[in-house]
Amino acid sequence: MGFRMKAANGTMTLAEMKEFAGFAAATQRYIRRSLDIGLDREDAMLRWSRDVIEAASIRAQARLYARLPDIRATMPDGGGLESLEPFLAPLLTVSAFDLGQGRLTTFAAYRFLYERLVGAEVRPWLPAAFCSAAALPHLHPDLRRTLLQSISEAAATASGWSNRQPGFFPHWVEKVEATALPN
Repeated sequence: MGFRMKAANGTMTLAEMKEFAGFAAATQRYIRRSLDIGLDREDAMLRWSRDVIEAASIRAQARLYARLPDIRATMPDGGGLESLEPFLAPLLTVSAFDLGQGRLTTFAAYRFLYERLVGAEVRPWLPAAFCSAAALPHLHPDLRRTLLQSISEAAATASGWSNRQPGFFPHWVEKVEATALPN
């Protein structure tokens, strides 16, 4: 791998960091929490639970995210329609849960999370899963409208998708006290 490839990877990772920084604080928190649960990075209950309601949400999310390995394993590779149901049904269910939490309020935030939870190979399937989950009746009509209006025509009708894996996986960073540098 030459210098140009490394520079391109660094540029893309920086773009991912900037995209994440553009999300609302609640969205950033939800993405970090979801990655901790979905990638089994940390004890999400200990790290993210602030009250009994959030604890119940984390437990429910963990139960649903237990489907992620099956979603990754059943991702269609261009086969027939019969390969869709074992993949798309659980992806839609998990997506509906995440959108129902009210923290992923745009397609960009949803895509950012799911590229990391499932992998770059899921990109062609994300517009369909997002639009399906965003149109479900369990969501408040205002949230449905906001979600569905957030997906651009370009994202919904893309003719191709990058297979480059994400390089930035945000996680919790403890605050540290500022210290003066020695003279």
